[in-house]
Order: sequence, then C-alpha cells, then structure tokens
Amino acid sequence: MTDTMTHDHATVLEQRRQAAAQARRLKTLTSIFELRAFIALGVLIVVFSLLSDSFLTVDNLITMTKHVAINGILALGMLLVILKGGIDLSVGSIVGLSGVIAGELLGGVHLSLFGVIAYPPVWAVIILCIAVGTLVGTVNGILVTKLNVAPFIATLGMLYVARGAALLISGGTTYPNLAGHPSTNNTGFDWIGGGRPLGLPVAIWIMIILGVVVAVLLRSTPFGRWLYATGGNERATELTGVPVQRVKTIVYMISGACAAMAGIIIASELTSAAPQAGDSFELNAIAAVVIGGAALSGGRGNVRGTLVGAFVIGFLADGLVLLGVSTFWQIFIKGTVIIVAVILDQSQQRFQRRGAAASAVAVATTNEPTDLGATKVRPEDAAP
Repeated sequence: MTDTMTHDHATVLEQRRQAAAQARRLKTLTSIFELRAFIALGVLIVVFSLLSDSFLTVDNLITMTKHVAINGILALGMLLVILKGGIDLSVGSIVGLSGVIAGELLGGVHLSLFGVIAYPPVWAVIILCIAVGTLVGTVNGILVTKLNVAPFIATLGMLYVARGAALLISGGTTYPNLAGHPSTNNTGFDWIGGGRPLGLPVAIWIMIILGVVVAVLLRSTPFGRWLYATGGNERATELTGVPVQRVKTIVYMISGACAAMAGIIIASELTSAAPQAGDSFELNAIAAVVIGGAALSGGRGNVRGTLVGAFVIGFLADGLVLLGVSTFWQIFIKGTVIIVAVILDQSQQRFQRRGAAASAVAVATTNEPTDLGATKVRPEDAAP
C-alpha cells in the first residue's frame, strides 16, 4: 500500500515538473514571437549593410527615417483602430484629400461675393486639413457604431468617397508650387516637409511626438484601458459601463486626423498635391501594425511594436531601391512579408493559448494534496 502511494506521489511530481517545463518553453517561444519585429529590423539592417556601403550612413538613415515617418504616423492611428478590433481602409484616400484641400486653400479661396481672393495662413490651412480628416473619421465611426456597418465595408466605402471628393475638388489635376508667395502672406508650408529643427526633419519630430502622445494615451489614461478592454471583449466591456460606442468613434477620428497630417507632410515635401496621393498607403499602415505584434482581432498591440513595424516596412522598401531591385519584386517581397507576419501572429496566439493551458495544469497539480494516506512528502521531494 505504501509503495503504491509513493508511486502515485512520484507520478504527480513528474506531471508537475513536465507541465512547468512546458509552460516555461512556451513562454520563451511567445517572448521570441513578440520580439519578431525587432529581430526582423536587425536582420534587415545587417543584410543591407553588407550588400550596400551607403545603407548604414547617417544621411541615408535620416532620409529613410523620414520616409518611415509618413507610414509611422498612419500606423499610429491605425493601431488604435485595430486595438478595438476594427480596420480603417480610408486612410490612404484621406492622405490624398488633405493634400488637395491644402492645395486649394494655398492657391487662394475665391470669395465672389466680395470680389476678392483670400489666402489663408499656413496654420489655418493645417487646421482645416486635419479637421477634414477628422470629419471623414467621424463618418467612419458613425457608420460603424450607429448604423452597425461592418468596419471593412464602412471604411472601404469611405475610401472611394474621399478619393472621389479629392478628384472632384481638383478636377483630377495637380496643385503645383505650394510654397506660397510673400505678397499673399501664405509662405512657410514647405517648411513642414523640408525643415530640419535640431538636424532632424519635421516629419520625424511629428512621428516622435505623436508616438509619445499615443503611448501615454494607451498606458496612462482610462481611455487606453477602455480601448484594450473593448478589443478584448466588447460585450463584457459594455456591460461594465464603458462608453464603447464613443471609444470606437474616437479611434476613427484620430485615425483620420493622423492620415490628414501625413497628407500635409507629403504635400509640403513635394510642394505640390495630387488627388492620387496616398494610394495603397492603408495597406502599409496595416502591415506595420501587424508586423509590430498587434492582433487583428483586437486587444493586443503597442506603440513600440507599431513603430518598429513601420521601420521594417520602410527600411525594406528603401533597401531594395538602394540595391536596384525591380519595383515588381518589391511589391512581391512586401506582400510576402505581410503574409509571414500574419502567420507568425497566429502562431504566437497558439503558443499563448498552449502556454496558458500548461500553466493551468502546473497550478492544478501544485494545488493537489500531497498527503497521500499516511505518506508525507519530504521537502527534498518537492518539485523545484
């Protein structure tokens, strides 16, 4: 009898050890998956540095980071939408629309009633462009929350609406020479795309500031906690009294504002605006968020990973251009990277579920009584 109880106790200890070991292995694998964006960025830097002497130079890194900033700004807005379990396909069209609005305003507003042409100052142009982007985001939010339209369909429709509006306003033409003229007191717009305070382009500073603001919003405010909770379980979060509908509308508004800011930067950098600007930019933003570790189902993701994901997309594109790789191959490679990122995300979720199950088993076996009949467990028999 004693031998049987001792054998049962040894079996319990062995199961406990195996469950604990499996939980540790799965936790390690999950941690590696969470760092996939950093690993990918490191691999890209090493590979392109070996293939091109001009890749890892200060000037080239600043230039590439400036390109990354556009996608980074878009991705930060997209992150908020994806955290709540949604998607925003309209951001690329908002980029084009905001540029067209800037071109229209900087070219002068004809006030036929007074017989004059008004030239708004640059700060007013920027505010109005961001307001237009926010308005498009508000419409997205209303469609999703009030009319219960699926986010994919709602934002796909607004993609065409915003692009069509840009084409209607511009007549399909480009607005050149947006630098302004001293006589009209509307100069300075080109500084946003060409200025370099403290040696860094303005676009990079905007990305940094926006990244800090979004990080604080997510980590240190009730809104951030509401957003994660909404993405994790919307119905349960709503039952706790969280204003879920308002949260969903606000994230679309922020996404639209970020897209408008990106459009302003592009128009300023080129000192011209075209209604076709921003085409497929929404895909790059989504890719950056997914590569950065966010779950498309919502509830998981952070600013750090999203910005690293934007760097992966940007450095990959610029590195391929630097090596003279064909545009067709660039598109193919970018698509492959996105597919791999989604596969890794699914793998991470599977490992997390298995790790949670293994941890539960380890806890359950630990809580089992070890006093089997008259047999007591000696301290040296306990699992480490």
